[in-house]
Amino acid sequence: MADKYDVLKLDNQLCFPLYAVSKEIVRKYTPFLSEIDLTYTQYIVMMVMWEHKEVSVKELGQKLFLDSGTLTPLLKTLEKKGFVKRERSKDDERFLVVSITDEGMELREKAVDVPTKIGGCITLSAEDAMQLYTIVRKMLGQFEERPLK
Repeated sequence: MADKYDVLKLDNQLCFPLYAVSKEIVRKYTPFLSEIDLTYTQYIVMMVMWEHKEVSVKELGQKLFLDSGTLTPLLKTLEKKGFVKRERSKDDERFLVVSITDEGMELREKAVDVPTKIGGCITLSAEDAMQLYTIVRKMLGQFEERPLK
């Protein structure tokens, strides 16, 4: 019969290896992103900006699973670096809109090799990587559908 406290063992947690892998992957990104003067969270903001060119802060937070308390200092830093600009929406001044600058678009050229460099640090087969991606995306989708109680 299992001990009722087995559920509290670190080795029995799904969340811990996900946390540890995430932390280690971000650590692997650090030297590559330092070359282009970005942190990992700044990098993921810029990936959204490179794709969409302009988004509301609310949309950005939803895409990145970040709250405004985390996004605001990130966006201020990126704005100081000249990569994005923040403005009130012309349609509804309650919304803050973020748009990419020319310098932000130029940064994309410097960042284009980062995914390949990271790929060289992680030894998963293409099949395992796709399976992992599918499972993690499915989990994220469930978090979007079910708020915490």
